[in-house]
Amino acid sequence: MSVLPLIIEPDELEQHLNDDHLLIIDLCKHSQYLQAHIPGAVFLDYGHITGMNKPTMGLLPDESQLSHILSTLGMTAETHVIAYDEEGGGKAARLIWTLHAAGHSKTSLLNGGLISWANEEHPLSNEPVHTTASHYEVNYSNMNVVADTDYILKNLQHKDIALLDARSQPEYDGSKRFAERGGHIPGAVRFEWTDGMDRQRNYRLLPDDALKSKLNTLGFTDNKEIIVYCQTHHRSALSYLMLKHLGYDKVRGYPGSWSEWGNRMDTPIEA
Repeated sequence: MSVLPLIIEPDELEQHLNDDHLLIIDLCKHSQYLQAHIPGAVFLDYGHITGMNKPTMGLLPDESQLSHILSTLGMTAETHVIAYDEEGGGKAARLIWTLHAAGHSKTSLLNGGLISWANEEHPLSNEPVHTTASHYEVNYSNMNVVADTDYILKNLQHKDIALLDARSQPEYDGSKRFAERGGHIPGAVRFEWTDGMDRQRNYRLLPDDALKSKLNTLGFTDNKEIIVYCQTHHRSALSYLMLKHLGYDKVRGYPGSWSEWGNRMDTPIEA
């Protein structure tokens, strides 16, 4: 199988549907999967790829738990994962970020997900997909793509590190909150995850030049390390993948995100 890009278009994916070592993972709602999915795609419940320690949500899942889930799907070290969902890419990107943290780089996001695939009349199926279980072990060996609270606190004043807040304006300014405290991490600049989507092109990412222009205007230049967060590192997972696609070498996702930062009493906030 040829090397597939991090962001794959529906036309290209259709040409590879029968490739060996390709695993297409559907993270749509289960009802949607039963109604129609990409031929050969296996269903994965988004809740199975995140962990929690209430009130903190969106943590990395336990290694043994994720090992079991991925083994059930037939994952191996040679597998190239194509992930998609029905919302523009947040859930699918979160799976890919998690795999990157586990050192598994053979991954692609379907640009526009099920929206672009179905609207552009690519084949759909409602046939169940049966997988052969494997033995796949998850080991979070690439923590260069992960930022925790201590890492952020230690680097708040670092001029070469920038914080990207992927939430809505009311969440960012604190008028709407889903944690004990509202606001944002000091110095964080808001680039809402939907700001990178092109609704006129079936919720694909915007063209690269347009994305780079928007990001550079906000100070997110590719010579900086970018830390992305939202409420639970769901929306911001797409921000992570967008930046990696654009060639940003140093990008970290903050698992837990505001559900951790906003519920702690020892973290500074701006509102």
